Amino acid sequence: MNDIEVSKQVQQMVQFIRQEAEEKANEISVSAEEEFNIEKLQIVETEKKKIRQEFERKEKQVEVRRKIEYSTQLNASRLKLLQAQDDLVRKMKEAAEKQLQKVGSSDNEEYPKLLEALIIQGLLRLKEQSTQLRCREQDLEIVQSVIESAKQAYAEKLNVDVPEVFVDDEHFLPGPPGSSNHGSSCTGGVVLATKDGRIVLENTLDARLEVVFKQQLPEIRKRLFPSGGQAGA
Repeated sequence: MNDIEVSKQVQQMVQFIRQEAEEKANEISVSAEEEFNIEKLQIVETEKKKIRQEFERKEKQVEVRRKIEYSTQLNASRLKLLQAQDDLVRKMKEAAEKQLQKVGSSDNEEYPKLLEALIIQGLLRLKEQSTQLRCREQDLEIVQSVIESAKQAYAEKLNVDVPEVFVDDEHFLPGPPGSSNHGSSCTGGVVLATKDGRIVLENTLDARLEVVFKQQLPEIRKRLFPSGGQAGA
């Protein structure tokens, strides 16, 4: 084999090696690009997943905050409604108290009869043979004028002896609202007690109003607020 043939064969071998190297390099490049694309896709999917999760988390936070705000506003509306209802009921009671002042006034010709009825009612509840009675100072004369007939009526109703009723002419009940009573007041009526003072029966107009008002409060609310007065649910 001469030099030319040897040189030619060497060139062929070099060309073959170069071609094989280029193919190998190309395979590596393609493989690397595929791996890069796969890794890039994984990174993209991971980031997209993170973004979705973050969005869902914030969306839930917004929903929770919205529900809390709605609940807060709803409760505030209900409280305002309840307060308005209470104010209306309170004004009704105040109006009734003002009417009671007229009932217990000396200008009311029917007041002596009412006072006598309250005394009889108190005696019937206590059922004591000896009773103490307190009234307003301005009602003392009226009480003294009706006490005997009240005692007689009590005795006839129960078919018992006429009871003893000691009218306290030193320790009076407070006067009507607006008088100097250090905050306390009484629109009329009497307070009775057993002789030993252990049982006390407050049969004043104010006490009767309080009892009736508490008993009738559900019906009052029903008539004032027929729909139940509920704020929007």
